[in-house]
Amino acid sequence: MLSFIKSLFGPAINYKELMEKGAIIIDVRSPQEFDNGHIKGSKNIPVNMIQREANSIKKMGKPIITVCQSGGRSGMAKSILKNNGIEVYNGGAWFKLNSKLN
Repeated sequence: MLSFIKSLFGPAINYKELMEKGAIIIDVRSPQEFDNGHIKGSKNIPVNMIQREANSIKKMGKPIITVCQSGGRSGMAKSILKNNGIEVYNGGAWFKLNSKLN
């Protein structure tokens, strides 16, 4: 059963380790949502701006972790960034990832 789950979701991601390697968290929620709470040090680039910002994100040369409110928008942003050749991980809901990092 565990191998079936891993085949669906891939191996577990160690977000703390990614952060130690210099990963950048991009919060793809609206600026208003971001202002109401976010992971310290994260950058706010709304999902509708991700494609336009893909080249500048790629130039950062770091792994990217996308987050949002529930994981849906960050999943869309992950797909866009991955299609642009960027190493990217969907961190899901920002508050859940924040608790994993602290």
